[in-house]
Amino acid sequence: MKKREQFKRLLLVYASAMLLLSLVLVFSCVWYGYYGNSEVISETFYRRGNYVVVGLYLIILYLFSRALGALRVGKMRVFDAMITQIITIVATNTVTYFQICLIGHWKFLSNVRPIVMMTLVDIAVAFVWVSLTRFIYVRLYPPRKLLAVYGQYNPDELLRKMALQKDKYSIAETISIECDIEEIKEKIREYENVLLGDIPDEIRNKLMKFCFEQDIRCYALPKLSDIMIKSASEVHIFDTTLLLFRNNGLTTWQKFAKRAFDIVMSALFIVLLSPLMLIIAFAVKLYDGGSVFFSQERLTENGRKFNVYKFRSMRETKPDDDEEYCMTRKNDSRVTPVGKLLRNIHFDELPQLFNILKGDMSFVGPRPECPGLAEEYSEIIPEFSYRLKMKAGLTGYAQVFGKYNTTPYEKLKLDLVYVKNYSFMLDLKILLLTVKILFQKENTEGIDSWQKTAATKDNLEKIGKM
Repeated sequence: MKKREQFKRLLLVYASAMLLLSLVLVFSCVWYGYYGNSEVISETFYRRGNYVVVGLYLIILYLFSRALGALRVGKMRVFDAMITQIITIVATNTVTYFQICLIGHWKFLSNVRPIVMMTLVDIAVAFVWVSLTRFIYVRLYPPRKLLAVYGQYNPDELLRKMALQKDKYSIAETISIECDIEEIKEKIREYENVLLGDIPDEIRNKLMKFCFEQDIRCYALPKLSDIMIKSASEVHIFDTTLLLFRNNGLTTWQKFAKRAFDIVMSALFIVLLSPLMLIIAFAVKLYDGGSVFFSQERLTENGRKFNVYKFRSMRETKPDDDEEYCMTRKNDSRVTPVGKLLRNIHFDELPQLFNILKGDMSFVGPRPECPGLAEEYSEIIPEFSYRLKMKAGLTGYAQVFGKYNTTPYEKLKLDLVYVKNYSFMLDLKILLLTVKILFQKENTEGIDSWQKTAATKDNLEKIGKM
């Protein structure tokens, strides 16, 4: 098994290298065939200068690929892998184009055709690479057969999520922790992969140690304490090691850099997107003559309340229960045709650029929650307020890796990962990945019609007993 895993890593490294070199080769043809032969470049560039430009393209391509996970083709569906490749290629070629314009004293600014053609060829190369690599990968590495160990709560939701990744995981059997611990261990020995669900710490620790001893791959649902301690640093007192984790929030420099980025970028996007926002405002107004904007009270850093702005996507028939208005259901009849389009591409959120400029929100952070829903969740999950350690965001970790109807507890865990691992580079990565989720319909789905909120009775009761 270990040899197969090592071979898999070698296969992915080789495949990634082939893709990167292929794209660099395409760029080299464009550079030497068009830009490098121009009078502007040839007068100032020698052979080594050309090598530097090609090398810089490889570095930029690699950095974007790493940030977006574009080379992890074995962990994504074909559609997701292709969308990630397209975003990576477009981002890389855009940066490279402005780099070439700078080298050429902006004389190439009006001629974007070679870069556009190169981008189309790159996308075609990436499509072939993704299809071929996935074909080989799936046949060499069929879905992992797992034994799922669950507690007293219904594991169906977790199993359903695993089933959506049927090309990677296959739940072959389940066993309850109500069985004798030795019986569970004997069952674990029959598998190379084990999934530990929401089970008590004492039993989970025993089973994790057993899997470690037996060299069995173990997947485990993290608890809040796991996420908190994951970012801990080591402190050595003679021969004793302590784990130190803090909750001091952002440093002064981080706050300054984050706020400066928010001000500059929000102002820039407001100017650039103002024609688009005017068109959207006209469409919303033209449909039913109602108000263009929708404003609602939400929570941001340290529980401070503010009014969030959106383009109105629902009929102006606000229900008595304000909490109901915070949540959108699947196939919600209140959503207008214009609003449905805006929600699918997330353009109803564009007015929040003004919230960012005002300082109520940031580009990246936990999404702002309605006060009523936050209070309801906090009664069951006292730690839900941990999300408010940072300013609310236009996008966030939970939006990139979760969905609209992600349960409050799972949303809290995702947001806590962001809070405990914040960095400016993480913000940039989330912003890039946000472009990807625009193409994923499941990220805009509402809650089911029978749910009051994204928290079902079952998972709220489960969380309250953890």
